[in-house]
Parts: sequence; structure tokens; C-alpha cells
Amino acid sequence: MAENIKRIIDFRDSLSSISLLKVTQVFGKMDPSEVLEIRGADQGIRQDLFKVLPRAAYEIVESEDGGRLHIRKQPAKSRGE
Repeated sequence: MAENIKRIIDFRDSLSSISLLKVTQVFGKMDPSEVLEIRGADQGIRQDLFKVLPRAAYEIVESEDGGRLHIRKQPAKSRGE
């Protein structure tokens, strides 16, 4: 299991559009290197999630077929990089 999990969002039995809004809000408040666990992340939510969050903003730490996804927030890159 991923280390440093400080936030968990459980989306089992929830609407995907609301789920995506909640993820973006929580993700925006996270510090770099924090890990977010998303429960109930079915394939549809995962595909939409990756469209909403910039690819450079996170790293997939762990992904389970059972519907759990761990993503780590990456430090913001400076404009010169």
C-alpha cells in the first residue's frame, strides 16, 4: 500500500461529475508529495480524472482493479523547466 496517504475520497455509489469536482478541489488543497486515495474509481471516472488533472501534476502510485487509485501530487514545475 502507498505510504503518506493523508486524504481519502470514497466515490462508491456517487455521480461521476460530482466526483470529478471533489477530486479537483481536494487535489488543489494538497501539498506536493501527498498521496490521495480514491475509492470507487471505476474505469469511467479514471478516464475523466486524467482529462481533468494535468498529467505533470500527479504520479500514479498504485492502481487496483477493485476500484482504488493512489495518486501523488507532484511539485509544481517552474516555467523555465
